[in-house]
Amino acid sequence: MIEGLSWQETILRLLLAAILGGLVGIERQRLEWAAGLRTHMLVCLGSSLIMMVSSFGFSDILGTPNVNLDPSRVAAQVVSGIGFLGAGTILFLKHEVVRGLTTAAGLWTVAGIGLAVGGGMYIAASAATVLVLIVLVLVKPYKKKITRMTQPNEIYLAAKKKEGILQYVEGVTENNNLVVTDISIHHSDKNEVEQVYIKFSKNTDAGSLRSAIDAFNQMPGIQVVRCKIK
Repeated sequence: MIEGLSWQETILRLLLAAILGGLVGIERQRLEWAAGLRTHMLVCLGSSLIMMVSSFGFSDILGTPNVNLDPSRVAAQVVSGIGFLGAGTILFLKHEVVRGLTTAAGLWTVAGIGLAVGGGMYIAASAATVLVLIVLVLVKPYKKKITRMTQPNEIYLAAKKKEGILQYVEGVTENNNLVVTDISIHHSDKNEVEQVYIKFSKNTDAGSLRSAIDAFNQMPGIQVVRCKIK
């Protein structure tokens, strides 16, 4: 038993931390993320234990000469230390595509919930859990709507390396009166392929984009044409 806490209170805090972390973990597990139910439960449980150790684990040396106790020092390391675990959930998949930031933020928040439970702040921890679930579940559909409203139209091309591919792309976009906001070309030395990412104004006419796609499909050496039209 941790001195300063009854064994019942100790078990209650650990159990509540595991439950609250598990509630968030269930939502992540449902989407089959690497950090799922067990990871979130362990993070929250461990944070709660560290908070209790930080607050009560050194009470036996209180009063010892030249010893000053700062109950926040050990617990504070959770906030920075959890960043390493969160970094492991972030994936850089392809051009400008990053996945796992929400899961990493969730782990960081779950660690805070565990610290709150370990400190006996049950209402704050429970309220934070409810708010986290609201953000993860209920806000997600609105986030998708906002993303679709602000996301630019895109065309991705993969073609065999050749001279003048940029001029060809510019010619197609100009012939179809398309406003290009960003264009980037990535070269691959292994398979002699050039990858072209073209972004257009979000107000671009869908018919003009489809005409451009048809033109790109006729381009010599073209291998892949993908589009994202809002």
